[in-house]
Amino acid sequence: MRSQPRVTIVSPALAAANNGNAHTAARWQSFLAPVADVEVVAIGAEDGDADVLIALHARRAAASVARWRARRPGAPIVVVLTGTDLYRDLPAAADARHSLECASRIVVLQEAALARLDAAARAKAVVVVQSARALHAERVPGDADFVVVGHLRDEKDPLTVMRAARLLAAVAAPPAIVHVGAALDASLGDEAQATMAACPAYRWAGAIAHGATRRTIARARALVHASRMEGGANVVIEAVRSGVPVLASRIDGNVGLLGIGYDGYFPVGDAAALVALMRRFCDDGAFADQLRAQCALREPMFVPAVERRAVRALVAGLVPALARAR
Repeated sequence: MRSQPRVTIVSPALAAANNGNAHTAARWQSFLAPVADVEVVAIGAEDGDADVLIALHARRAAASVARWRARRPGAPIVVVLTGTDLYRDLPAAADARHSLECASRIVVLQEAALARLDAAARAKAVVVVQSARALHAERVPGDADFVVVGHLRDEKDPLTVMRAARLLAAVAAPPAIVHVGAALDASLGDEAQATMAACPAYRWAGAIAHGATRRTIARARALVHASRMEGGANVVIEAVRSGVPVLASRIDGNVGLLGIGYDGYFPVGDAAALVALMRRFCDDGAFADQLRAQCALREPMFVPAVERRAVRALVAGLVPALARAR
């Protein structure tokens, strides 16, 4: 007889991918490990014998969700809406919508996401805000003024950052920008190389380890997050937990984390507006301090203990044995 309940987390990305889904899966595994036997597996590798299935991404995990529901009609399923599934797939993809129909609970990663769900999905939805450990570091000569973190793909809108770098190259003493992320789209990698050649203050660092990325964020003056769509970006949370303010595209995923009244937004895809915001941040100390203070007010939401309690409560509500172990 098992002493602890079993939880299977299926994820479209495992640890080697070094992306948001992989980090979420690893973090949730660590939160649940003291009270459950937890396995993180690739989509399609679930064995069907766990007490609860947690599926990251409604569309990409759809086959796993459908198999689990058909094989185990009464067993609970948690579907976590992690970004593109919420903001792009649900209107168009029947398999993503089927995942929500199968789900016992639906998780969104920030409050604004609830408005994107229909009434039936909202009735099953809970908000679980992601977290990061605090990490602070002193700036040293050569550190970036602005850091951008995200693999080079359309959803992250790296071209807006590159266009901003080219506009800034025309000013005296342009701020240093470090862009971290693998070129998942080869053409975007080519554009990053061309931008480096044209703009000495811009450096594309490629993919680097998560720990090194966090240190790069912690030593920057600000994070630039230009995404077109996000469920609730880990990297924004990591910046706030390092005392680093964020210049962010005005999308639900960012507004849901930073607050509707935050003053560091720019319109999606607007490189000129991003440049104006970056220059104001560099030139206006009071404005930079204001953004820093606004981020500090949001930081308590992003403490790991808060997410840990939410994750355990979510699963305990579906697995009585886990509720007794809490």
